[in-house]
Amino acid sequence: MSDQIQEFMDIPRDFVRDGTQFLNRCTKPDGREFLKISQAVGVGFLVMGAVGYLVKLIHIPVNNILVGGA
Repeated sequence: MSDQIQEFMDIPRDFVRDGTQFLNRCTKPDGREFLKISQAVGVGFLVMGAVGYLVKLIHIPVNNILVGGA
């Protein structure tokens, strides 16, 4: 019974220890790294926007033709 209580108490302690190790290893991105991340996010936005636009441009008229424009 004591072992179960000890294991239950170790869970938050391990979580806090792992969290502090993670935060200590994290670093802020420098200028070049931030620029690369921003460019990647921007390209992702453009690609997803283009895909959404094409789906709307093609799918809705085709769907109206198939359904009958009700």
